[in-house]
Amino acid sequence: MVTSILAVVLVLGGLIFFHELGHFAVARRLGMGVSVFSLGFGARLFGFTRGKTDYRVCAFPLGGYVQLVGESPDAELPEGFTQEESFSRRPPWQRMLVVLAGPAFNFLLAWLIFWGLAYSQGVQEMLPVIGQVTNASAAEEAGLVPGDRIVEIDGQPIAIWDDLVSRIEANTGAAMQVTVARGRELVSLDVTPRLQEKRNLFGEVKVVPMMGIAPSGELSSRELSFLGAAVQGGRQIWEVSGLMIMGIVKLVERVIPWTDMGGVILISEMIHKEAQNGLVNLLALTALISINLGILNLLPIPVLDGGHILFFFLETITGRPLSPKVQQAALRIGMTLLLMLMIVATFNDILRHFR
Repeated sequence: MVTSILAVVLVLGGLIFFHELGHFAVARRLGMGVSVFSLGFGARLFGFTRGKTDYRVCAFPLGGYVQLVGESPDAELPEGFTQEESFSRRPPWQRMLVVLAGPAFNFLLAWLIFWGLAYSQGVQEMLPVIGQVTNASAAEEAGLVPGDRIVEIDGQPIAIWDDLVSRIEANTGAAMQVTVARGRELVSLDVTPRLQEKRNLFGEVKVVPMMGIAPSGELSSRELSFLGAAVQGGRQIWEVSGLMIMGIVKLVERVIPWTDMGGVILISEMIHKEAQNGLVNLLALTALISINLGILNLLPIPVLDGGHILFFFLETITGRPLSPKVQQAALRIGMTLLLMLMIVATFNDILRHFR
């Protein structure tokens, strides 16, 4: 239990801290003033001052914050800071970069984790070995049996199960010459995939070509070079981000029910579970949560980073900032929406324990 609690604090606190580190690093790089860089919230426990910034550790460890100088035009500047260091006096593109840096650092952290895992652990890939053949399917009628390893389709080599899936889904109704390794023999069979209904990751029913086979679950580990692991990390960022963005779209379209939403309680439970399964699993989950945090913060909702980026973008286009009344109204709407989402997510988390 102590390990799990420590894991939750380190993962959630570390992710938010790294997010704030992005804001801090870019703000200082552009010469903006930062009065406070805090690890945690609440009462100040200890810290030190370097330059004009108070670096502090606070009582509540989940997260942190960066207090920029002059965040609004009418804000008073702390002692020792000049007007040139004021955030609000900088051009919109500089303010946009500072705000964008938080989510960018979340993606950077996820990439570094994926990179390290790919280099140290290699890539786990599912082999194209058949584990199950559906009755009366195209595969059964063609003569495919469990244990067959598919090595070629129409003369094209099949190295992993994903290669097989891609070839089948690209089929337009023509017969495919499938070469399988069966024992010590190579056997060639003609298989014509059939259009069948299949549920995708989001529960939608799609009609796709299918053979009627399932994988055996055999895996192989492929080692990667240092640079190859970096590319693999980038590829994982792209794939995971695409799935998460699509998930948000499907949630808005109500393809995914709102009852599936989860909040901090669900995330904490996931961290607890993966902490029991070892450091590799915990790091992989940390990368996924970091990407999720980056994407959510980029949503164009006032209060979130994406909302501020939208304000600065509109200021760049129009040549003047939005009126304070419009900004305040948008922020109130954004805060209300965010609070409602948090309540729904927490309510769902509680209900899961009674199902």
